[in-house]
Amino acid sequence: MTALPGHTFASRTKWLFKQKTLWAGFGLWLFVGIALIVLGGQMLPLKMLADHKMTPTQHVIGSVIELVILFVMMGIVQLIARRRHYPDLAARAPERAVAARETVWLWVYAAVVLGFGQWIGLRLFGEGIGLHLNGCISGATRVQSPTEVWTWALYNGVFYALIPYLVFRSRGYSLEQLNLRSADWKNDTFIVLVVLLIGCGLELLGPNIFQLTTHQQIVGGSLSFFVHLLGTDLPVMIFIYAILVPRYYKLFSPAMAYLLAAASYPALHIFESWTNYDTPMHGLISVLFAFLVFFPAGLMKSYLTMRTGNAWVHMWAYHAFTPHVIVDTRLVVKDFNI
Repeated sequence: MTALPGHTFASRTKWLFKQKTLWAGFGLWLFVGIALIVLGGQMLPLKMLADHKMTPTQHVIGSVIELVILFVMMGIVQLIARRRHYPDLAARAPERAVAARETVWLWVYAAVVLGFGQWIGLRLFGEGIGLHLNGCISGATRVQSPTEVWTWALYNGVFYALIPYLVFRSRGYSLEQLNLRSADWKNDTFIVLVVLLIGCGLELLGPNIFQLTTHQQIVGGSLSFFVHLLGTDLPVMIFIYAILVPRYYKLFSPAMAYLLAAASYPALHIFESWTNYDTPMHGLISVLFAFLVFFPAGLMKSYLTMRTGNAWVHMWAYHAFTPHVIVDTRLVVKDFNI
């Protein structure tokens, strides 16, 4: 990120508050929340269990609280990495024309994969394939078969992670150009451990893995780690934070690239199990809700990648274990009848 002035926390903070693009992005996110309150009625028309339903206002307040917590975590990461230069992510992308062409084709490809996942999932299992297992945010509306879980994991792992990775490696991009090599593994490891510890601590306040039996914790936790690694962790890391992020930084200003990287995360989650597209209005509310709840997490993932230049950091610190082991082991235990 080459546009940041100086090397002190004060100079970078001053630069941050002058970025109109960032303020516009946060304003747009708040507008999404207000739109949900206005359009959503007393309860959002989404496929959520009764004990997971909240009013639109409650959802917005919860998302704002999450964002504040994440800003605090970002400040802690900035303190840990205060002696490190910001990596020049734009230099890791090809020339602008090539970067633009690759970015467009990546999103065309993502649209096809998202659409086909809905088609094949509905025909095989009665529910489309999204980036999360049934039960994320909404509570599980049904028990999925092990076959369905593995199909979900392999579909996402192959089409969002394996194929894009192999294609871009075959085009000559190095691991460093794909944000997959650490420039300071000791500092990266420290960041991972601190963020992971904070995230796990916060998730212990709600339903979590420690409310299961020891057998379920060991077997279910290991299985949850592996299936989510294939089904959502690696796909998100490779597709967005390894491949798209350097191209965003080549094509746009650092502030805009950061916001686009954050917004790309909810964009891949518009077909979750709780979404409802039976009417245009319900479809609009589904998209707005996806951006409300996933944008803060996208900001954190984008920041960790932007600050370290290492896409692995966000996956280990803020995805693979928390929430997909600490929280989602409960889903896997039910699906596999452990």
